[in-house]
Amino acid sequence: MNGWALLALLVFLFVATPAFTLAVRIFDGSGPQWSYIAGRLFSHYLPSTLWLLAGVSVLTLVVGIGMAWLVSTYAFPGRRFFEWALILPLSFPAYMMGYSYVGLLEYTGPVNTFLRHRLGMDITGPIFDIMNIWGAIFVLSMSLFPYLYVICRTTFVSRSADLLDAAAMLGSGPWRTFWKVALPMARPAVIAGLALIGMEVLNDYGTVKYYGVDTFTTGVFRAWFSMGDVSTGIRLSAILMVFVVGMLWLERGRRGNKAFAGRNASYRPAKRRRLRGGAMVVAMVACSAVLLLAFALPLGQVLYWVSLTAHRVVDTAFWTLVGNSVLLALSASVLILVCATVLLYAARINRIEWVQYASQLSILGYAIPGAVIAIGIYLPMVWVDKWLVTLFTGSSGLYVSQTVTLLIFAYIVRFMAVAYHAVSAGFQKIGPHVSEASLMLGASTWRTLIRVDVPMIRNSLGAGLLLVFVDVIKELPLTLILRPFNFHTLATRAFDLATNEQVAESANFSLCVVAIGLLPVLLLNNLVKRNSHE
Repeated sequence: MNGWALLALLVFLFVATPAFTLAVRIFDGSGPQWSYIAGRLFSHYLPSTLWLLAGVSVLTLVVGIGMAWLVSTYAFPGRRFFEWALILPLSFPAYMMGYSYVGLLEYTGPVNTFLRHRLGMDITGPIFDIMNIWGAIFVLSMSLFPYLYVICRTTFVSRSADLLDAAAMLGSGPWRTFWKVALPMARPAVIAGLALIGMEVLNDYGTVKYYGVDTFTTGVFRAWFSMGDVSTGIRLSAILMVFVVGMLWLERGRRGNKAFAGRNASYRPAKRRRLRGGAMVVAMVACSAVLLLAFALPLGQVLYWVSLTAHRVVDTAFWTLVGNSVLLALSASVLILVCATVLLYAARINRIEWVQYASQLSILGYAIPGAVIAIGIYLPMVWVDKWLVTLFTGSSGLYVSQTVTLLIFAYIVRFMAVAYHAVSAGFQKIGPHVSEASLMLGASTWRTLIRVDVPMIRNSLGAGLLLVFVDVIKELPLTLILRPFNFHTLATRAFDLATNEQVAESANFSLCVVAIGLLPVLLLNNLVKRNSHE
């Protein structure tokens, strides 16, 4: 045991608090509302959750893989624009996209108004009833498909020309080559992308709540807020964790130790095939349609609402809220980055097996839905508050459970993986030799980290900080449950206004979130191009 191993253990225990809490409290007696919730479990929560997972998985498979294959395999006008523009929907939180589509398609929306006034169509209601599970599937798919697109695009770009030449020599056409060669080779990427998308679907609350879809997450919120039944919320959280474990098992189990691709000395990157005629038009229309549905139309509706309401909403209080949100996200991001660096550096300089395991297990919080993390953190912090009140006799109040500190604690648990992977990539690039040389010359581990390692991985640290910052800005379920009384972020203010039928006013806060999210999206595109050696 040394100082770094102890730090790694403390960080691990810190981020593992929600799992420990659920494991202990799951054996508590059932709450008074459990019978009601259990009756809805198999009739509402389970079917809706499964349908939502299946629908989003199928639609993101079609859109994500299709777009990745087009921009990485073929050359056509606008390809360079589409290859980065198709990542832009990542900056649009699903719940905000859901508000936009309701505004676009409602009776007084631009589409319905155009059809009535310009085309003379007699329409008495919305064109499409999007406020249901099918609308939620569409919105979530348009928001989440870039996860699969980015991963598959990297895989398709790095495919070997020898494999495609061999398929062509055997008489395989473009479609057969895609189904029989390219897609099977991309299976690990597809499974990893689907697992990530599935976990994001399970974490979503804003979209399904607004669209009236009952899922496990809405059940947890209902048990916690509406019914005040902690035990029922814990039981629903435990069931939701089964889904999460299933996602992780699917991603790991299906991939195993199989190797699907490799590079050797004779590796030749495949060249893009130029499209002409009808095929070129189809590719351009397909990419344009996806970008229009997933980004341009929702953004246009948000901008329209902002133009109508900005003079009423954008005031001193608005900019104070923006500043508070940015300060909260920046504080959480810095702490998360420090914790991730401590974990990785402890594993880097120690060969103790449990330190390696603790480092790797500390990132599992990203796979746990925000509502589950919130319950798993809130309950022990309430106990800490009671202990502090007892310790300081005569004191009153809540020191932790109703403060921003608890919210930052939850962000660390939830988003540790984002910073961890970014910092890990930096350490892998510089290798261990420079650090070993510094230690051999008599420098301490702390001095080596600060004076040698950190300057060499500053780009990775910056990327991790930026990505975590935007994830915190967009986070909704955690913040809704754990925020102090009358405390808002951009995401929670937009959600509260939208649920109170002030969607146009909420667009001002939504636009800030989207604008902040655009920078890391462009950074992500540069990372993909660099990793793909384009």
